[in-house]
This record gives sequence, C-alpha cells and structure tokens, in this order.
Amino acid sequence: MCSWKPLRCDSFSLDAEITPELLLLLDGLHFHTLCEQNADALEQTMNAVEKNFGDILPAMKWAEHGRRGHHITRPDYNIPLLEQTILSVIKKYNIEVYLEPGEAVALNAGYLVSRVLDIVENHGQKIAILDTSAACHMPDVIEMPYRPPLYQMSSQGYAYRLAGPTCLAGDIIGSYELNQPLKENDILVFGDMAIYTTCKNNTFNGMPLPDIWKLSQEGIFHKITAFGYHDFKQRLG
Repeated sequence: MCSWKPLRCDSFSLDAEITPELLLLLDGLHFHTLCEQNADALEQTMNAVEKNFGDILPAMKWAEHGRRGHHITRPDYNIPLLEQTILSVIKKYNIEVYLEPGEAVALNAGYLVSRVLDIVENHGQKIAILDTSAACHMPDVIEMPYRPPLYQMSSQGYAYRLAGPTCLAGDIIGSYELNQPLKENDILVFGDMAIYTTCKNNTFNGMPLPDIWKLSQEGIFHKITAFGYHDFKQRLG
C-alpha cells in the first residue's frame, strides 16, 4: 500500500499571485494530490481548491482532478460522493471535469510469478534470492515505497526477506512471513502486478524482462510476449 499521508487541505495556501496576464494564459486547472484514497479525500481537496482558486475557476474551461489515487474500482469506494463532487463543480463553474483513474483501471489485476534461486542467511535473517528484481521488474516497490501482496503470505509463518539477483544493495522486495519454509526452485506469486510492473520495468544489468501471458476464461495460458537478449541489446544502440 502507498505510504503517503493524506493531504492537509485546510492548511494549503497559495503564495504565487495570479495576475490578469497569467490568467489569460490559463484555460484549466490540474491538481495532483491523491494516492490510493477514497472520494472523501477528493471532496476535501476540492474544498481547498475552491477556497484558494474559486475566484479564477469561472474563467476556466476545465478542471482535471488528477493523480492515480482515484481507487474507483475498489469495493468500498464512495461512488455517489465522487459523482456529487464532480457535478457540484460542473454546475457551479460551468466547466468540464476530467478524472485520472490511473491504476484503478487494472487494480488487483495481474500476477508476477517468480522462482527462488537461493536461500542465504545474514545475522539470523533468512534471505530468499529470487529471479525477480524489485529494481527491474517492480520499481514502485523502491520508489513509492510499498510491499506487493504475496499469495504465500501468512500472519504467523516463516520469516524471509525477499530480494532480487542484481548487484544493487537496495534490490529488496520486502520482508514477509510465509505459510511454509522456502527452498530452492520454489515458486512465489505476487499479486496486483498489472500496473507499474508492466510499464516501468527495465533491463538493468542485463536482467531479462518477464514474459507476459494471458489466461483465458477456459483456463488456458497464451504467451503474448517473448522478451530476450535482443531487447536489452537494442536499447543500447
């Protein structure tokens, strides 16, 4: 999950002066504040936007309620409040409203299947080296940071730190408790991987990209990509 704190919108203030000359250059406003939050955070943000920009909103053509944090497809997401907030802006200022649902389009979709290459121990901490790299295959683990769900997780199990095979000291996926001890060649399955794993992965250090497979409704796997060394070499010219 995202570790960012909700924005304290009531303490937001605008330091820059919106001059008439600047206003002529603007035809819309875009705010970028939400992260994996519900519609109440959007409502709070919109109150702050109106407080600080309400005098120029009537001169705008559109407002973009940005950030990938609109978890619209989440079961507990407050759709009626989202609709109410959007319609209120449209009616009050007669402008178009755009949303950036982002990861909600593929929330909780996709799996990343990895294999245990080795088990090592450091000061009593068991470390499983996988053929999957946080830096190459799931960079949001390092950049956000967050810990992706693992289907072998257990509330009180066997503790491991899962790490990638690259030379980077920070190539660490996270610490997990698993439902059984790990051994070489065991398979681990990470969930919620259809978002940034597919669009931000890279071939640093010659790490191969994971192939993408499609699972049909009949339960049949179809391979739709075949990445190889040529993909790594081509990017280097």
